[in-house]
Amino acid sequence: MSPRSEAPSEAVPDERSGTLAVARLHLRVGWWALLVFLTLGLVLEALSGFKVGLYLDVSNSTRRLMWTLAHAHGTLLSLVNVAFGLTSRVAGGWRVEARRRASRCLLGSLALMPLGFFLGGLRIHGGDPGLGILLVPPGALLLFVAVFETARGLAGDDEDPDVPGSGLRKSKK
Repeated sequence: MSPRSEAPSEAVPDERSGTLAVARLHLRVGWWALLVFLTLGLVLEALSGFKVGLYLDVSNSTRRLMWTLAHAHGTLLSLVNVAFGLTSRVAGGWRVEARRRASRCLLGSLALMPLGFFLGGLRIHGGDPGLGILLVPPGALLLFVAVFETARGLAGDDEDPDVPGSGLRKSKK
């Protein structure tokens, strides 16, 4: 028997189990999204390597920019989701509503920003991106809210008995 199974079983509080569920969700979504956007990067490299006109022609420079931005933002936001998942597990004192809002906003930004850049590059109008680009500003706003809520939630995270060293602060003299 493992030491874990010998310990008396205690019910996990709803807040703690909800926190772990959010953390697992962001870890799972982040890693799968990273795989998707790294694959998109490989496809873009192949289009470049095979000198595909749809991607490399001068008249398609806007498309190339939009698809590169979709790849870059998707990859970065995937990593931000992984970081959020890890942060959620160790952050104490973070209001449940604020954590939930940050989580939903971060997931929304992961969907909207790369999708907006990609769709904006599908159909170019005289050098301007297509209407899909209109998804980017709402995605950016969701990202801003997610980062703000996360930073604000962590600002009050001074002491968590489950995290070693979390109560350490510079002493006021």
